[in-house]
Amino acid sequence: MTGLVLAIDQGTTSSRAILFDGAMKVVGTGQKEFAQYYPASGWVEHDPEEIWSSVVSTARTALRKAGRTAAEVAAIGITNQRETVVVWDRQTGKPIHNAIVWQDRRTAPLCARLKKQGLEPKFTRKTGLLLDPYFSGTKIAWILDKVKGARKRAERGELLAGTIDSFLIWRLTGGKVHATDATNASRTLVYDIARNAWDEELLGILGIPARLLPEVKDCSDDFGITEKKLFGSEIRILGVAGDQQAATIGQACFEPGMMKSTYGTGCFALLNTGADMVRSKNRLLTTIAYRLDGKTTYALEGSIFVAGAAVQWLRDGLKIIGKAAHSGELAAKADETQNVYLVPAFVGLGAPHWDADARGAIFGLTRNSGPAEFARAALESVAYQSRDLLDAMKKDWKGASAQTVLRVDGGMVASDWTMQRLADILDAPVDRPTILETTALGAAWLAGSRAGAWPQAAEFARSWALDRRFEPTMDAATRDARLKGWRDAVRRTLSA
Repeated sequence: MTGLVLAIDQGTTSSRAILFDGAMKVVGTGQKEFAQYYPASGWVEHDPEEIWSSVVSTARTALRKAGRTAAEVAAIGITNQRETVVVWDRQTGKPIHNAIVWQDRRTAPLCARLKKQGLEPKFTRKTGLLLDPYFSGTKIAWILDKVKGARKRAERGELLAGTIDSFLIWRLTGGKVHATDATNASRTLVYDIARNAWDEELLGILGIPARLLPEVKDCSDDFGITEKKLFGSEIRILGVAGDQQAATIGQACFEPGMMKSTYGTGCFALLNTGADMVRSKNRLLTTIAYRLDGKTTYALEGSIFVAGAAVQWLRDGLKIIGKAAHSGELAAKADETQNVYLVPAFVGLGAPHWDADARGAIFGLTRNSGPAEFARAALESVAYQSRDLLDAMKKDWKGASAQTVLRVDGGMVASDWTMQRLADILDAPVDRPTILETTALGAAWLAGSRAGAWPQAAEFARSWALDRRFEPTMDAATRDARLKGWRDAVRRTLSA
């Protein structure tokens, strides 16, 4: 059996395909960006057809670059931007509206109404989530309410809905399979993570017919076979996980107490709590880390909406850097005597504040503040937000000890300056692996292990290799003073 596994990594700003060989090394890649649509303030959409075409083209590119054919591929693993939803026609497969992206805030009024009705504790008890526009359920409800005739069509069984993975599985299998995995289902606001089932009561509150939704499978499972016409040969789809859970798997965080944080457009930290479904008292999320062989492993998650997006703002908004990679170099030149704070609440604040109405602000500017201070403030904002998450996790669960080591991945971790500042602010070690494609690797492992072409979990975990460990070097007094300034800046930014 060939050890080749194709990972489809469908992200927020681009689609990527990565072909791994039997030694779990990258042998071919393809990547394609797609358009972001902002039809109103706080709204973010994607064209599902553009996502679909980008996935097919990048998969073909990865195979071509590797000089391999689809017939040689043992399996496909899919990982995707979570919470982004599509509603499509059951017969034609055509979307009835653009995909509503996880960053989108249009359902904030609906969430506020549900909170006012006292329903948030019910949603949190069953789903582990909070009533926030971030999650998928209210997005589906919005499409059914706003697209003419959609609700009646949904009730007649003419429509299907799901996160991006479900849409891709439907298209890849030629409409034969409507499925998702437990991690993506756990982000919808309508999935009971204790019972591992769609919840009829919550579906009723949001007015979502159950028949719209996909079958929920293990992360490593049979999700169908691709149509031959797509890649020249059929390929089995054997692994699916939302991007943050896939990164947790790719970082081999299989043991309770292990923690990973992905620094991409946003930042998402997951702490493995094993079979313990921890109920957060500090406004973190309780979520499914993965489900394998019918056994569910849970996690505490902290979601930061803006991480790498702050660097994009430096580049595209302020135009003070030409490339994102230059941000660390510029930050290193900042005047250390200036205490400039950026609270990057461009689309509200995520955990542990969950303030959809907060907006970005900068504090501590002087006449001497310039591009270097702005760059440092943007990068430090990611470290400060990460510290807020780690503090909340330690309060929630005894397994999050003071000795917790953070395994990191995502585009920002290539910057040594940023990772050192992260370790300094966290007052904890930060481990950067040799393989930074951890999200795709996690999806590939789910598929490859199911196919029998890749090792099982224990051996896979032993293959994890450290590139560099960043140890904290900042003195406690400096750290405490800077954290005090950060918390004051956040307090001033909150909407209430």
